[in-house]
Amino acid sequence: MKKVFVLLLAVCFSVGIAQAQQATKSELHQRAESEMQKGSVAGARFSFIRAFEEYTRQGQLKIGMECATRGAALYYKDNYWKEAFDLLRRADAEIDARSKNAKEKAALHYIITKERLAMYIKLRKSDSAKDQLGLMETQVTYAADEELKNDLLYNKAVYHYSFGQNAQGNEVFKEMAGKLTASKQYDKVDEVYKTLIANARRSGNANMVAQSYSNYLAWKDSVNTLKHADEIGALKKQISDNEAKIADQASSLTARQAIIVGLCILAVALAAGLVLGGIVLMRFILLTRKQKKLINLANENNALKAKFISNISAQLNPTLHKLDAKIPEVKALLDFSEHIATLSDLENTIDQPVETADVQLTPFCNELVDAIKSKVNPGVVVKTNVPALSVNMNKEYVQHILQHLLANAAIYAPKDGTIWLEYKKRGAHVHQFLVSNTGEPIPEDKRDDVFKPFTEVKDFTEGDGLGLPICKQMAIKMKGDLDIDPEFTKGTRFVLLLHS
Repeated sequence: MKKVFVLLLAVCFSVGIAQAQQATKSELHQRAESEMQKGSVAGARFSFIRAFEEYTRQGQLKIGMECATRGAALYYKDNYWKEAFDLLRRADAEIDARSKNAKEKAALHYIITKERLAMYIKLRKSDSAKDQLGLMETQVTYAADEELKNDLLYNKAVYHYSFGQNAQGNEVFKEMAGKLTASKQYDKVDEVYKTLIANARRSGNANMVAQSYSNYLAWKDSVNTLKHADEIGALKKQISDNEAKIADQASSLTARQAIIVGLCILAVALAAGLVLGGIVLMRFILLTRKQKKLINLANENNALKAKFISNISAQLNPTLHKLDAKIPEVKALLDFSEHIATLSDLENTIDQPVETADVQLTPFCNELVDAIKSKVNPGVVVKTNVPALSVNMNKEYVQHILQHLLANAAIYAPKDGTIWLEYKKRGAHVHQFLVSNTGEPIPEDKRDDVFKPFTEVKDFTEGDGLGLPICKQMAIKMKGDLDIDPEFTKGTRFVLLLHS
């Protein structure tokens, strides 16, 4: 009963710690992580940068620097390298201005320098990456932190593997693994190996994956041997201790035999446990390989599906154009075929760059608004809030998206309602177009589905449901995004986020 109470107390304590850690995160920090889970890179990046600024103002420098590095990582994920380096320089300046303790300052600079090292490795700049390692060594010396020393060894190994220096990488990683293994921190070594392999896979570094996986298997075998030796040693000690007790306390041969039999059963149980552990490990390895094959197969199937849909559309077009386009059903099929072709083309060329040009916002937006004024319900007012600026963007895609959003607003804005078209500059290279209308908002459980094609069966004469998915793909192709503003409660607001 006492053991059960202690166990329950430990569980409650762990849950309390987890809740306390979550509570220490600011609202901006939690919003950034929420945006990451939704896949909104630009939104998450914006919130991480704001969280960094908020934490530094409050003197919470460590978590602030972690937010800064996550914001920088999301910048260069979209190839905004200059912005990423500028953000890290801002973080270093904040550390110098706000931290007074030399050890703390060195540890904080280490966080920023490590992210800069990752950027240079990704850019394949060996000399610059090596300079960052030198800075990290100096910072670790001043910080006098054993955990940072192990982290430095890990990052040295990553550097060597990334630039094909396998021998040096093996030597450094062997040193780190040896230190942790000697102190019997097997779980930590296992976690470091898995992290290294996962990072190598995400960066597409085949050499690093091969080397780290090979070393991981070799280390696993050696650790299993050590664990077995420890378990056997512990078992021998237990047997020895029990035999001593038997020699001192037991007065009958029957009692001694019973204890020995019990010890033998324990040894068999331990052996069975080790065998079962080996079986579980082999099953895990086999499942990992199977999952990798399934992921590759799923990617191939998606590509074939897009090509299949595109081919169907291309083959239907000649036949559909022979029919009378004045018939509503025929016109709906023609529009559907065209929308499928457009969506398929966007998905197949999503990574290709788009052409941009400078566009005067005021005449551009006025023309869009004038085009829908005749289509709105009685009493609906159409407003614009657009500065007299010139913006570098892909005019064709932006015009298509805004026309579609305004056309939808004209349909759903009720009598005597309001429609807005606004432009907001969010940063040096970040800006937004906002299209809003009063009326009933889109239900929260359906907001994600409006951007997904083929989520419901529709009568094509009432629309095929591909307009918003096409707009979303166009926004993504421009390295931006299209979302519904969850904080707008007077109706519905779409936000088109762009980078210039």
